[in-house]
Amino acid sequence: MVICYDSVMRKVAVPLVSAFLCLTFCNPAVRAQPETGAIELTARITPSAARPEPVREFTFYILTRSYAELAAAVASQYVLPSRDEYIDTLKVSKELKVWLKAHDVLDLTMPDLDKSISPDDIIAVPEFLLAYQHSNSGGVTNGIPKPKYKESDKTDNPDKYKKEYQEYLDALKKFIKANPGTVNGIELELTSINPQTKWAKLSSDQRRNVQRTAPDVAQTKYLVGKVDTDLDGHASLAGLPPGNYWISTLNLDADAGDTRLRWDVPVLIEAGHTTRIELTNLNAIDAHLASAP
Repeated sequence: MVICYDSVMRKVAVPLVSAFLCLTFCNPAVRAQPETGAIELTARITPSAARPEPVREFTFYILTRSYAELAAAVASQYVLPSRDEYIDTLKVSKELKVWLKAHDVLDLTMPDLDKSISPDDIIAVPEFLLAYQHSNSGGVTNGIPKPKYKESDKTDNPDKYKKEYQEYLDALKKFIKANPGTVNGIELELTSINPQTKWAKLSSDQRRNVQRTAPDVAQTKYLVGKVDTDLDGHASLAGLPPGNYWISTLNLDADAGDTRLRWDVPVLIEAGHTTRIELTNLNAIDAHLASAP
């Protein structure tokens, strides 16, 4: 019997090829291996009136979300009270609270405070009246009215006390109107109740909380990789899945001369491609002006 060799080989080869193709395309492990991309970056800073300098040995973070965006989300968890809500918490007279809400002033120790306080304000707000009295006590102000009322009459003879107290306030207001310079220095007597002090602490605590929390959130939830630049400001990172990313310095500043910069730059990674990007002053955030933590 004569056997055709070519015929036999075709009969054997076809099943083998079919089996190979089946293993290749039906195997989930093979299908699940997407092609990756890479980033090559160069970072330089140009100080004022100087040449560009490489950002040497500096860490850049590759994130799946803009750092500025996530920092804003973190900041929303540490919301400061509104100005009026804050004023309501102060341990001051209701008259001073009303005055603060009606004026764009929170720092009662600012040098030009006297320009914001009228004679009527001094008479109406207990803290202002006391501060004015202390500021002009000890004989430093000639002609200032002196009270005739007695504190003992407040209980023993309230009508007399009320009459003489009002006469004193009327005379004092008239004197202040005639001598506006006597209001100068009133801010020095308001240091102990200055609302700006507590507000500054609340604001500082809020910024500190965001500055501490935002980098942790970035690195635990959105970090894909990080890379350090060399002495020429170059760095590269391979093996990145295709997608949209951000090159970020988080809340860290790169500096050269008088210039301090941060970066939060979007970048697209494509399969099988190397994305090259230059980080310069033009696509950076000026750290001196940055509000993002």
